[in-house]
Amino acid sequence: MSIEKILVVDDDDLSRGYLSEALQRNGYSVDNASDGQEAVSLTDKQNYDMLFLDMRMPRMGGMKVLERVKKTSKETTVVIMTAYGSIESAVEAMQKGAYDYIIKPFSVDNIELLLKRVQERQKLIDENKYWRSKLDSNVENEFVIDKQSKMFGVLNNVKRMAQSKASVLIQGESGTGKEIVAHSIYTHSQRNSKPFIKVNCAALSESLLESELFGHEKGAFTGADLKRMGRFELANGGTLLLDEISEVSPKIQAKLLRVLEQEEFERVGGVKTLKVDVRIIATTNRDLGQEIEKNNFRQDLYFRLNVIPVIVPPLRERREDIPVLAEYFLEKFKTGINTPLKRISKEAIDALVQYDWPGNVREIKNLIHRCTVMIDSEVLLSEHFENMLNVQKPRKTNELSVGQTIEDVEKELIYKTLEKTGGNKTRAAEILDVTPRTLRNKLSRYKELQSGFGLNIEAGIDDGSNVVEESFSH
Repeated sequence: MSIEKILVVDDDDLSRGYLSEALQRNGYSVDNASDGQEAVSLTDKQNYDMLFLDMRMPRMGGMKVLERVKKTSKETTVVIMTAYGSIESAVEAMQKGAYDYIIKPFSVDNIELLLKRVQERQKLIDENKYWRSKLDSNVENEFVIDKQSKMFGVLNNVKRMAQSKASVLIQGESGTGKEIVAHSIYTHSQRNSKPFIKVNCAALSESLLESELFGHEKGAFTGADLKRMGRFELANGGTLLLDEISEVSPKIQAKLLRVLEQEEFERVGGVKTLKVDVRIIATTNRDLGQEIEKNNFRQDLYFRLNVIPVIVPPLRERREDIPVLAEYFLEKFKTGINTPLKRISKEAIDALVQYDWPGNVREIKNLIHRCTVMIDSEVLLSEHFENMLNVQKPRKTNELSVGQTIEDVEKELIYKTLEKTGGNKTRAAEILDVTPRTLRNKLSRYKELQSGFGLNIEAGIDDGSNVVEESFSH
């Protein structure tokens, strides 16, 4: 809640006018009251961010007004003014909730310094409230990847894009680590000493999201008992993460576009235009191109957000990261709990690598966490995943599987026989009970697979003439 609307209460017309004019010159909205009762009447009707109260006034003094205001609006900043200052009255005023106590006469410079301190204090209070509400957040703030990972391309660009104020649009499936990329951009930016504020656009209705982003005035809607700063104000000077930007309504999209273009907005129920300096990072798990074609997303907003595009690949496209992630999460989750689990078997790693991970990094993280709690074994085996994931144990090389074609079985038998004979096709043909020419014709058909076995298929065959192909099941 920034300081915007101020009430000056003083029975001295000259002093009241002097202070009011100084405040108005500094851009504040100012109301005036000539005594305590008039002040109470005004505060009952509307909300003030700050009050300057004269100590001695007819009908009701400043101390009484202070008590009344603090009962109805604890967040209002109150400064007591008096020409009859004493240590005792200053202590009493502070005990009853006054922020400061100033002695008349005072200069405009003194008032401006006081207002600066009040604004800085209020900003710290607002930021503290926000971060305290986020203490239960469980966001990983670092990447765990293999040295050959495709993610290196993304991370190598983070430092470069972090130095700009340009908007960033991070696209990727759910659970791939889009928020970690966003936080990494913030960490490496020159704004890392300023707030990093996040809002989940998919979690709130249109009206609640509008209030969360832009704030609201007191009485703007039912339940708006106090003026509230939005996320844009909290993030002023820093970075705002708009998570799942594709889920916002056309109305909110229009307001976001205005902030991106003009860096200004109004609170819900307010008329004053507020200016902000905020870097926007947006994330989405949808194809915004398709959403634009469906008229679900504004193309002009997309262009404003997509100044720097970032694509986060799914885990199935960077399987080299799966073993590293599994080991990392095992070490992380077994720490501090009484679990016998110590390591992951090679077969279990193979099973994890074969799985496609529709939930990406989040899914493997949750799986390993579940295993540290539920598995009563020192070694994590592939069998342990059977009831947790649609993961099958790796098939032994000499096993047949329902669903294989005869040609698949024949192909596998040929290559295994060649492997056993060291690539000698004449010897392999004898074992398979076919002619060398038949074997050569079949290998020509499987040519695209030869590189995976590293065999010299020309060795051991000295007759290149064509013959009628024989079947293995003659």
